[in-house]
Amino acid sequence: MPAKSKAQQMAAGAALAAKRGEQPKSKLKGASHSMVDSMSEKELHDLASTKRKGKPAHAPRD
Repeated sequence: MPAKSKAQQMAAGAALAAKRGEQPKSKLKGASHSMVDSMSEKELHDLASTKRKGKPAHAPRD
C-alpha cells in the first residue's frame, strides 16, 4: 500500500525507525505514534519506501 502524501510517508519512516529500535517510541507524536503499534514492520516499510515525487504535502480528507 503506497503512501498517499509526503506526511504519511515521513510518519511511516519515523514509526519504522522506532519499531526497529533506532529511536525511542517516546519521541514520536501523532500518527507515527499510533502506527508503531497498529502496523507490521513490512507494512511500515512499504509506506516509508514510497517515492515522494508528485505526492501532495498532506492527503485530502475523505
